[in-house]
Amino acid sequence: MRIHCCFSPRLAAAIAAGGLISLLLAPWARAQSLPDTGQDTCWDGTDMVVCTNANTGDSSTYPRQDGRYGRDPAYVQGAFAKIGGGQKGFDYTKLDAVGNPLAIQNGTWTQSGGFDSGSEAAGTKWSCVKDNTTGLVWEVKTNDATPGLRDMNNTYTWYSSDATTNGGNAGGTGSNTCNSTLPGNLCNTEAYAAALTAANLCGFNDWRLPSHREMSSLLHLGTSHPAIDTTFFPNTPFTNFYQLGDTWAADASIAWGVNAADGMLLGGGKVDDRYLRVVAGGSF
Repeated sequence: MRIHCCFSPRLAAAIAAGGLISLLLAPWARAQSLPDTGQDTCWDGTDMVVCTNANTGDSSTYPRQDGRYGRDPAYVQGAFAKIGGGQKGFDYTKLDAVGNPLAIQNGTWTQSGGFDSGSEAAGTKWSCVKDNTTGLVWEVKTNDATPGLRDMNNTYTWYSSDATTNGGNAGGTGSNTCNSTLPGNLCNTEAYAAALTAANLCGFNDWRLPSHREMSSLLHLGTSHPAIDTTFFPNTPFTNFYQLGDTWAADASIAWGVNAADGMLLGGGKVDDRYLRVVAGGSF
């Protein structure tokens, strides 16, 4: 079962945090702790065009559009310098398996015969990406000839044994939808996060499902299929949607998810098998 929502994930995140007015009106200085959306063009009534005061200014027909505000236009106009790299106003650093920044940050993820073939030493493969704006660290998916723990095509049910946070419904423990990479072949979100924590991936021991607010900070709404910067996050399939940590308030058997094709927030049954990308570091 899917329940679609009619607002953007970045807007939903701001509403959840009580920051709707800040999101709509914030100048660049107030947007530094939250990545922009990646949308830097504006609607003029006919087409998406370069944002100008004439077509999106306060006195225009379509005023105060997303493309005029935030880190995206600020970066283009030289208002700040990035720590790392990334499209538009996004700012990312590639990390190796123990959490160190790659010595070569401008390398391209390498594949051969349809499978990953690069190395962290050469800067052609990496294990995690740090978002320098939020401080969050995200796992990077793999695509090896023999599917591993973080394989891009593995799917998981939503499961949490913590009654204080699962909304009264623990979800489903799952079946073998992740190539026998988890104990008991029970492929669920709790088991997966625990496995990455046990492995101390990228030096972190707090891997978890992202909240919808955290996931929305990763979405690049200036592109689609997938709505993410694939130069930093390769191996991002978008034919299914991704599990998020939040339970649907109106029905505890449903969890929030995100459609990676276009970045839309939606809901689905906790027992449904979905993709997963977990996060570490302090929440924001």
